[in-house]
Amino acid sequence: MITAHGSMVDIPTPDGTADAYLAHPGGPGPYPAVLLYMDAFGLRPHLKKMADRLASAGYAVLVPNLYHRHGRAPVVELPDFIGPEDRPEIFEKIGPVFLSLTPDLAMRDADAYLRWLADSPLTTGGPVGVTGYCMGAGLALRTAGTYPDRVAAAAGFHGAYLASAAPDSPHLLAGRVAAELYFGHADQDEALPPEQIDRLEEALTAAGVRHRCEVYTGAEHGFTQADTAAYNAEAAERHWVALLDLFGRTLV
Repeated sequence: MITAHGSMVDIPTPDGTADAYLAHPGGPGPYPAVLLYMDAFGLRPHLKKMADRLASAGYAVLVPNLYHRHGRAPVVELPDFIGPEDRPEIFEKIGPVFLSLTPDLAMRDADAYLRWLADSPLTTGGPVGVTGYCMGAGLALRTAGTYPDRVAAAAGFHGAYLASAAPDSPHLLAGRVAAELYFGHADQDEALPPEQIDRLEEALTAAGVRHRCEVYTGAEHGFTQADTAAYNAEAAERHWVALLDLFGRTLV
């Protein structure tokens, strides 16, 4: 297994500086680039560990603080382990921050992140892989649809509201996607009920997008996040197999 090296970096954006975690294998590279979108809880040690694991597979992985307009991470202090009893207080604080990140702002940031990765001497400079969790799954799909020439593959896990009735729902970008996609849904997820799972599948199929959508039986929303009570070790390992398979086939 390759040893990963990680450090914090600053990314210039149109709205100020975004702090981010960068993980990569040792050595000068270049390596295929991956943009990892956080869940709603934000950039924290567990996500850095996830980036390190991806980096150990041979990728340069950038995890931006999507809440950078509200300060450097952690924007909201979190316990080491997030249990059900912690969630109400956390979301009372983080909810307004989360809601302030509109699709337009997120995609403006995405352009900055993708440009930074393309310009980094650590990366090959080619199309990137994107993966996202919870709200990040929707951002992964949006990024693939907004910047189709810069995204080779995108994945999302326990995604929230991927195919809602909203006029700016992520699934409406399916016709602009050139990347290969993979989605791992939780079957016990109020944020992505069966009708949205079906709507997403129908949209991707109708648009001719290369994709695979799978429902992880017995998994809750947040099943990849080992610092939360929603963590499901079996489902999380399944996610790693699928993600590494996707990137291994599509990123050079």
